[in-house]
Amino acid sequence: MQIITANYVDAFKKEIYPSEISFDKKIMVIKKLGDSIDKSLPYILPGFIDAHVHIESSMLIPSEFARVAVTHGTVATISDPHEIANVCGMEGVKYMIENGKKTPFKFYFGAPSCVPATVFETAGATIDSDGVKGLLLMDEIKYLAEMMNFPGVLNGDEEVLKKIAHAYSLNKPVDGHAPGLRGEEAKKYIDAGISTDHECFTKEEALDKLKYGMKILIREGSAAKNFEALIDLLDDYEDEIMLCSDDKHPDSLVLGHINQLCSRAVAKGIDIFKIVKAACINPVFHYKLDVGLLRVNEPADFVLLKDLKSFEVLKTYIDGKLVAQNGQTCIASIRERIINNFAARKIKIEDLRFEKADFFRNENGEVPVIEALDGQLITNKIFLLPKTENEYLVSDVSKDMLKMVVINRYLEAPIAKAFIKNFGLKKGAIASSVAHDSHNIVAVGVDDKSISEAVNAIISSGGGISVTGNKMDVLPLPVTGLMSNGDAYEISKKYADLDNMAKELHSELSAPFMTLSFMALLVIPHLKLSDRGLFDGDSFSFIQKK
Repeated sequence: MQIITANYVDAFKKEIYPSEISFDKKIMVIKKLGDSIDKSLPYILPGFIDAHVHIESSMLIPSEFARVAVTHGTVATISDPHEIANVCGMEGVKYMIENGKKTPFKFYFGAPSCVPATVFETAGATIDSDGVKGLLLMDEIKYLAEMMNFPGVLNGDEEVLKKIAHAYSLNKPVDGHAPGLRGEEAKKYIDAGISTDHECFTKEEALDKLKYGMKILIREGSAAKNFEALIDLLDDYEDEIMLCSDDKHPDSLVLGHINQLCSRAVAKGIDIFKIVKAACINPVFHYKLDVGLLRVNEPADFVLLKDLKSFEVLKTYIDGKLVAQNGQTCIASIRERIINNFAARKIKIEDLRFEKADFFRNENGEVPVIEALDGQLITNKIFLLPKTENEYLVSDVSKDMLKMVVINRYLEAPIAKAFIKNFGLKKGAIASSVAHDSHNIVAVGVDDKSISEAVNAIISSGGGISVTGNKMDVLPLPVTGLMSNGDAYEISKKYADLDNMAKELHSELSAPFMTLSFMALLVIPHLKLSDRGLFDGDSFSFIQKK
């Protein structure tokens, strides 16, 4: 038995008081020592839970993600293995579960609902309603992961509704994904059995969904950042709000996790007990998790904090085991096997040529251009006059109108091409095989030579991210082209180095690779590029097929 003396943060009674907590794997005794906070003591509260995250976006396998997350007080995640499923199907989901079991961390995986995410791109696998049912029957699968096909829900698609019905028959919740959906359409989507959404951009949208009984996950990740727009909701909806990252790149994860959002919420004057409910308690009840809430006879999952302002984590315990102390992980690395689905062959410069006659133009001779928005997954659709050289359309650095390409990684096929604005590169190119949701290879660059070099570096590595310009470098991601099986802190440093290299090419985006990875995400409007062509998310159709 272990004993800790600390200021006990009781979010149920909304009290804080010094206590002596006795525990082994479970909390045994909580002995109150007084009525007033003892400022000489640390603060003890339940561990933090990320209510929606794609572990794959950290570029780390689950066991390495856990090593870092516990240093920030995270004890559990609601993890959607959608990314690896789109590459390797059921094998990928089971890989995540098996690796997660090898570490003292509480991973709660969902059954991916949209594999492939859409019919408008090429993925590496398909999981139909029967496959989803098989996953949901597993004890390790706690919910049906985000139902991105909201048009399918609204239009009564049989396969979509079967997946939702399977979850309900097993009393497992269904996560949502409905950016911008409002009014009667939002009500219809929610009435179909969808319980959460992490895609709200505005407070008005979130209030609309809350009105119909949906729970809102406030997202602050490496790309999409909705905390500032939504956090005030916690004042009035403490039982309906959770916190999540969705996608967290390795350099960002090393700096902090859900604890950072708690600190920012406190700085805005939000009640500490409401923050604890959103960060620690609400996910346990909603997803029926075996995570302790610092109550007698529950698992000893908790954190010790220096204070309730900075949320600096002193120690993290999971099932009574010390897993992190003073910023250092106590979890050992695991060298995991590699799985992949990668058939792309090296490309030639001439493969990237963009014939002038091949592209759609409006009445003014302008072509559609993807306008990337820093810190957002959505894009704008704009029209600009293209630059031509020798009958080919080429990047126009003076307008920041750069060539973007998507290369099918699963089979040999023509390369999809378009133009994109706001990456700001003055030379070179960046490329990535992390390209939501099908994870083909995506690249942006100022010229075809640079683009081909960046793409071929990834193909040689069986997946990864790369930069060329001042010099060439690549971070290999051999596990499905999404993750490394190496040390988390080494991967974080390498990723930060490549991120800085991209910014040295004059990209002004706060996270160039994260933004790049979402430029092929068709389920988020307004204009994206898939391996099959330029896709208009408003009309749900191709503007330009390759």
